[in-house]
Amino acid sequence: MHGVFYCVREAAASLRRQRGSTVLSILTIAVAMLVLGAFLAAADNVNRAVSKWSVAAEFAVYLRDDITQEQRVALNRELEASALVASRAYVSKADALVQFKRDFPDLAGSVAALDQNPMPASVEVRLKPNVAAGDEADALATRLGVAPGVADVRVDRRWLSRLAMVATGISWAGWILGSVLILAAALTVSTVVRLSLHHRRAEVEIMQLMGAPIGLLRGPLVVEGVLHGGLGALVAVSVLYPAHGALRVRVAAAMPGVVDATVLAFLPWQTALWLVAGGVFVGCVGGWMAARHVQ
Repeated sequence: MHGVFYCVREAAASLRRQRGSTVLSILTIAVAMLVLGAFLAAADNVNRAVSKWSVAAEFAVYLRDDITQEQRVALNRELEASALVASRAYVSKADALVQFKRDFPDLAGSVAALDQNPMPASVEVRLKPNVAAGDEADALATRLGVAPGVADVRVDRRWLSRLAMVATGISWAGWILGSVLILAAALTVSTVVRLSLHHRRAEVEIMQLMGAPIGLLRGPLVVEGVLHGGLGALVAVSVLYPAHGALRVRVAAAMPGVVDATVLAFLPWQTALWLVAGGVFVGCVGGWMAARHVQ
């Protein structure tokens, strides 16, 4: 236990002695973890949005203004007979206009200036989860698209699947870019810790002559690297949290009704802890790389 206290005390003293180099090393790790955390937060929020929007209408069947009662009845029978449909809801032209003005208040004035309501009536169709991704759903959308009285069919799950692919791409990009920055951070920590070893060379040589164990000689260097990494990761999380909060408010205000603040959440606490642990590990690797020079 005395050896652990010695390593921590020497590492802390080294941080104080080399304030400039220490700040540079901590900021390097902070930038690497900040970039990785930002990409992970973006991917997590896109996945969260996909999960939330997936429970909404899978199909939006837009009706022609001149649709007849017989065509409306035939369409309802088609939906009722389908084993894929979980539920459906009719949205009138007036309701569609109200929703549009609520979701896009900036365009409400332009719509109000028109002589007539440009919004089409529609039927929002929700599919059963176990069949929503099958070919049968595409076939149903195709049949609805050519049904009499139907103007168009919007298939939500198609762009949701593309959005899920975007989330995967964001995550991979974050890991790739973050890995490059993490490698640079580890090399920076190693360089700074080696500078610390240079300042303590006389002390280390005396300890070697006195027969000190190799663990006691290398320990302060590894602990110093761990402190660099831990502090850098904490700085990254401390910056990422308020930055995410400010961005969430701005995005929710810019796209009301489309994106809400409950979707744009911060990283799960487990991911944040792993981010801090990753910074500690990077610092430990950098310290170990420098400690190898002590024989």
